[in-house]
Amino acid sequence: MYSHTAQYYDKLYAFKDYRGEAEQVRAAIAARIGADRRLLDVACGAGLHLQYLRDHFDVAGLDLDAGLLEAARERLPGVPLYQADMETFSLGQTFTAITCLFSSIAYLKTFDRVASACRTMARHLDPGGVLVVEPWFTPAAWIPGRVHVVQVDEPELKIVRMSTSLVDGRVSYFDFHYLIGTPGGTEHYVERHELGLFEEAEMRQALESAGLVATHDPTGISGRGLWIGIKEDPKGFKNP
Repeated sequence: MYSHTAQYYDKLYAFKDYRGEAEQVRAAIAARIGADRRLLDVACGAGLHLQYLRDHFDVAGLDLDAGLLEAARERLPGVPLYQADMETFSLGQTFTAITCLFSSIAYLKTFDRVASACRTMARHLDPGGVLVVEPWFTPAAWIPGRVHVVQVDEPELKIVRMSTSLVDGRVSYFDFHYLIGTPGGTEHYVERHELGLFEEAEMRQALESAGLVATHDPTGISGRGLWIGIKEDPKGFKNP
């Protein structure tokens, strides 16, 4: 998806407080786990959350997009990074905590696939471990017809990214139209993004179907909310 624009990802999302978001995620996890702190960031993208989470955890990342993983490898030398689908990945190891942020889970579009991904992530959790998922908008919160623009204005790089929010049933979608100007010329690219719209009850059901005890923070780290699932220890230990 990001084959033409992954190299500009940091600049396009410079408005996003990755440090502050990572700190909120760290605090949410720290309140629920013990001393062993191994974290996997699913749909890690260019590694912008991981660059701060690695100060507190032994981290790894996973993403499907090769271009974003290349950017993450440049940012995070020595950090294990895996190219795989969040619904079906199998790493042969477990983690104390798993995160799936920036509404990435909604790219699966259907409830069945979201529930499948939650089960896959839960299988990669230690007993007593915690899953943190940032959801996308609910159907009622998505407003079609809104026009959005992001601009990058540097001496030798100009970018305009424009899109309009649209909807088809329970799927939100938008085309990112990019105009990218460099000393070598100006290019135009289009990326189609489609994300499922899920009710809070559906997100809770997806986590609970994976055997997790689910709690919901309606604000979360960016205003979209945050789901936290705890994998109870079969030996009887329960996270607080």
